[in-house]
Amino acid sequence: MSELFDAVDALLTSRAVLPPPEERKRLRQAHALTVDEVASALKVRRATVTSWEAGRTEPRPPERDAYARLLDGLAKLYPAPAPAPAPAPAPASAEAEAVAAEAAPAPAETGTAAVTVPEHPETPASAAQVPATRPTETTRPSTTSHRPGTQKAVRAAAPAPGTDPRFANGPLAVVDVDEDGRVLAYCTGGLVLDVPAKSLPSLVDWTLKEAGLGQPRLSGSGKDADPLLVLTGAACERYGLPATLTDEERTAGRLPEGHRAVKQLVRAEWKLTKRGFGPWARIYRPATGSERACVQLCIPSWNALDTRHWGGAGHLPPAELARVLGVYASRVTTPRGSTAVTGLELMTALHPPTRASEPDENGKRHSEHNPGSLGKDPVDPAPCEAPDGHPVLKDLPRFHVRGPGEQLFEEAYDWARPMTDAECTLRHLVGIDVNLAFGAGANGLIVGLGAPTHVKNPVFDPKLPGSWLVDLSHVDLSKVKVGKDRWAELDGDLLPSPFTPKGDRPAGPAWYATPTVAYAVELGYEVRPFEAHVRYDNGRYLDGWYTRLRDAYLATMADLGVHADTDPEVFLAAMEGWKDRDPDLAVVVAAVKATVKGGLGKLRERPRAEGWRPGEPWRALSRPTWRPDIRAAVISRTRINLHRKIVKHAAFTGQYPIAVLSDCVVYAADGPSPLDFLPYRQGRPLPGGFKLGVNPGLVKHEGTQSVLWGEEVRERFDAPELNLARYIKDGTVTGMDNGE
Repeated sequence: MSELFDAVDALLTSRAVLPPPEERKRLRQAHALTVDEVASALKVRRATVTSWEAGRTEPRPPERDAYARLLDGLAKLYPAPAPAPAPAPAPASAEAEAVAAEAAPAPAETGTAAVTVPEHPETPASAAQVPATRPTETTRPSTTSHRPGTQKAVRAAAPAPGTDPRFANGPLAVVDVDEDGRVLAYCTGGLVLDVPAKSLPSLVDWTLKEAGLGQPRLSGSGKDADPLLVLTGAACERYGLPATLTDEERTAGRLPEGHRAVKQLVRAEWKLTKRGFGPWARIYRPATGSERACVQLCIPSWNALDTRHWGGAGHLPPAELARVLGVYASRVTTPRGSTAVTGLELMTALHPPTRASEPDENGKRHSEHNPGSLGKDPVDPAPCEAPDGHPVLKDLPRFHVRGPGEQLFEEAYDWARPMTDAECTLRHLVGIDVNLAFGAGANGLIVGLGAPTHVKNPVFDPKLPGSWLVDLSHVDLSKVKVGKDRWAELDGDLLPSPFTPKGDRPAGPAWYATPTVAYAVELGYEVRPFEAHVRYDNGRYLDGWYTRLRDAYLATMADLGVHADTDPEVFLAAMEGWKDRDPDLAVVVAAVKATVKGGLGKLRERPRAEGWRPGEPWRALSRPTWRPDIRAAVISRTRINLHRKIVKHAAFTGQYPIAVLSDCVVYAADGPSPLDFLPYRQGRPLPGGFKLGVNPGLVKHEGTQSVLWGEEVRERFDAPELNLARYIKDGTVTGMDNGE
């Protein structure tokens, strides 16, 4: 009988009730759990948990019962917030309005005056569609005495479900001065706060004590994001800052230490980081215990928002700028500098270097190394991984030029070739571009976490991250392995080498990252390294970073009408004019892409003058996140991923690329669309080849030009191997192939 009861219990648990997908994610984040932690506890892949939270798949027994038990426990700890009460009708008189103002609760219980901005009448409200309208006469802040701590809320926007009550007003605010001289803080969600602060130090105090700004930590052992204030030009002048920097200040990247505003902060016992008071200023007091007192400033009129990554966001009205930065902050993280700096900070936020230990015999916890992180101390690279001028190379002769046998040189593709006679008879050159290519290259990549170990005559291990000195000149692309027991005969002269950025065949031994050497083995060739610098302490450090940025990218593209898992024709149609549907959200997409590339670039940051001399350390070397080996591994894997698709496409169709630039590939075709040369069959792409779609690693249409255009451009510059991928997007040629 007990066996029958067990069978019945199993049937009951197999249908365990689960909350909606968005609630699953809220509960996990409320307890500061990462996807990796949940996946490890349930003994499933992290991608499986992500799919459960996105609603793409549902858990099955026995994981379903365990997952339901986890969510049920979290729901008891973090019940869903009650829905906001319906707003009270507007008072009928000025006296009634004053009474209503006195009775209304202050946002986040800060006592700060607030007004809400009306929604766009033509667009549905969503997390990405924060209104961009200035306050109207009927929604103005209270005009009572502006003393800190005495303000009342006119109408407070209710926090979104799952919002941390400490940061009820969002992660950031854009501070501006209106026509009446009032200082207003435009927050995310359409909330506008009345700012009572009269000086810069009091503005910092107000932000920390009353504004209700900030963002919860992304990892259980991490730190909450500091509140961000974005100061417009008018706000700068109100608080004693210049609206724009002088040429001297712009060159220095900061205000001089004797500036009045800097002195004000010093007198109020506030400190600035080593970057000083620049476009991204961090104002803080030393932490006491777990309490942080830090405010980040962003000043767009000082070029804080680089137009290459943020477009014209720096010139948007305050409410629209709050919307753009708010969407980015909610989906990526609160900006802490340039997109490159933010990308690097995101890595640390997801994998903090330390965590609290288990209680000792006295019940006290101590700081200890957080497994899976890079730690808190920087490590020296192997000599082959170090860029020129690094201290580990100080004993090299002056002006010594290192060759491939001395230096690891893993970079993105910049390759092109002349067109064949057959290709010249075709009509079009079609460019396709890999979405978030370097992010996809980081996904699932095993990278070193600690210092390298030097090994002589090692046996190559594709699962061991490191740098390998090996001769790959014998790899012949005219015959390669494209399956378990399948070889393909190709025209190797029409393919770039996968082992060099310029696509040239290696001439002898050279240093390569693990993914490059592993690809030579995959193509069917034997490798025998002479030596290696390997890292036995390793892990998938970038997985959470990639997932966060991927989700931000896909969510924003979906808001713009481009969805995942659509037919190729539907996808191409959705990509037509996608930026024009909402230019502000298009800026967010550009910023997410720049965060990926910039964050990886920061792993190998070079000196920035500051009196630096070759052989001396520079500032970036003091960071544990200065890791050129990780950057090299990501670029190596990204280049190999692209080459693998090129080979599969050539083996199946006999078509070869004309040019490759980073993540863009150009083919000659009879028609102007990617569907005119990509081998789709009944809507299905070539396995392992190029696939149209918005997901990272899939491709989109980059641009189409005529074959005559390509030949004319190359003839004009007398360069038969001019890289046409650089100009395929709009056909505009601004200079020679070196970018001049």
